[in-house]
Order: sequence, then structure tokens, then C-alpha cells
Amino acid sequence: MTSPKRPMPSEAGISQFMEICDSFYPPDAVTATIAQQREWYDALCARFDRPLPEGMQTSDEVVSGTIPVRHYKPVNIRTATHLLYLHGGGFVVGSLESHHAICAEIADHAGAELISVDYRLAPEYRWPAQTDDCFSVLKQLLAEKKSVVLIGDSAGGNLAAGLAVRAKAEGISGIVGQILIYPALGGDLVSGSYQEMAEAPGLTTADVAYYRTILQAPEGDPVSGPLLLPSVADLPPTFITVAHYDPLRDDGRNYAARLAQAGVEVWFREEPQMVHAWLRARHMSEGARAGFAAICAAASRFAGSR
Repeated sequence: MTSPKRPMPSEAGISQFMEICDSFYPPDAVTATIAQQREWYDALCARFDRPLPEGMQTSDEVVSGTIPVRHYKPVNIRTATHLLYLHGGGFVVGSLESHHAICAEIADHAGAELISVDYRLAPEYRWPAQTDDCFSVLKQLLAEKKSVVLIGDSAGGNLAAGLAVRAKAEGISGIVGQILIYPALGGDLVSGSYQEMAEAPGLTTADVAYYRTILQAPEGDPVSGPLLLPSVADLPPTFITVAHYDPLRDDGRNYAARLAQAGVEVWFREEPQMVHAWLRARHMSEGARAGFAAICAAASRFAGSR
């Protein structure tokens, strides 16, 4: 019998997804070495890899001498706006390969060129290395007179939101939208979904605390914790999607509410049967498929490619 302390969704597709994930990446993975975590994560990502959309062109380069990026160019480009994707993985795991098919599919659906950033990971590199890498790539794109849509999942959602905060503080324009996918935004770890979903499958509140400890971002920093920003006015139009069965759920809920109250154009979507990291289930779960379609629609809308 399932423990009542571990809330579980009932959708068959997502249940199967969780079983596969647990077979590659055990629920207690954060107790293993960093090398082992990355090995497990790479194997998990490979399990859910998909062929790229027909005609998709990719190329790799290094920005600012040290930051690897990957370009995705779909066969049918309908906008000059670029998408900038920042991958999840708790700032500890993930790479250009981990989100390869996800990036390609978003670019293809949106008819827009996409750039994925292989930012430095913790614990080898602590905060602010991650946001600095991503900000360098963003500034280069904006310097080329390109408008940009920021997209990130989980830790990448944190980085995307932080880039919008940094750009606002520095008076940098050109960000036409941000898409935050089950983002970590600096919630208190003790109330709301952090308590209700503390033992959720895929990510626990203890896991979130672990990743924060590894990253070592200063408490109260609105770039690493955008929920702490005194004013969210004048941030770019925002699409936020969260999973119901996720301790990070209320970070997205609360940020969406603050943005709306400040007059920012915002769309919020909560996936009622989803768990953290459901992006990888987009081809095997009806709920994930619908959620992914909404992400792609938001990217098209912000990029002006509808």
C-alpha cells in the first residue's frame, strides 16, 4: 500500500513514467556522489531521447571563450525572435545533451531559432557562475539586435527568471517573454506545497534544500530567489506552468500572482496530474502532452510566430 505521506497522481501515463525514472534515477539519488548522480541522470535522459524533428539543424559553439551553447534551426522559421533555453537539473546535473530533443521540439513548434546554454554546474562552480554564464549568452544575443524569449525548467526556470530580473535592473531591453516550467523561485521550504508535497515523487522538499546548499547562493538575493524581489513590475510577459505533485508548485503559483498584481501580462497553468520533470513524459502521458503543447504555444505567442 502506498504511504499516505507520498502523494501520488493517478494518470496511468505519468505512473509509468515515474516507474521508469525510479529505475534509472533512484529517489535517494542526492545521497550519492556527484559523479554517480550525473551518470544516473545521463542514462535517464538517454532513455527518453527522441529523434529530432525532420530538417532540424543543430550546431555547437563557445560563447565568450568558455560557455558551450547549441543552436537549433528548424526547417520552417517564422520569426526573427530567438528562444534561449536553460536546462534543469538542480544546478548539479544536466547538459546540452540532457534536453536535446526537448529544445529541438520547442524550436520546431515555435518556428524559431533556439539556443541552449551549457552553464557551469555546482559544486565545482558555485553561485553566481550559473547565472553569469547565461547572462553572457543573453547579452550577446541582445547585442546582435535579436529579441529573446527566455525558457527554463526547474533550476533553469530559476535562471530564466533571474535573467529577467538582472536585465530589468540593468535597463537592458529585448526580452519579449519568459516561460518558466516548474521553476524554483526561492520559496520558504516549510509552508504550502513545500509541506503538502514534501515527499512527492520525482522531487522532495529535502532535495530542494540539498540543491540550495550545493549552489550556495546568498539568502535574499532576488536573482537567485525572484520571489524575494521587492517589485516585479515591468518584468516581461510571463508563462508559468507547474506540476500539482511538486514541492515547487507554490513558487510558480505565488510568482504568477505577484506578477498579475503588478500589472504584468501573465499566463499560469497547473498540471493537475503531473510531477516534477514531466517534460520527459510528453510522448507517453496525456497530461504531459497537453502541458508541452501549452509551452510551445506560449513560445510561439511570445516570439510572434503564430
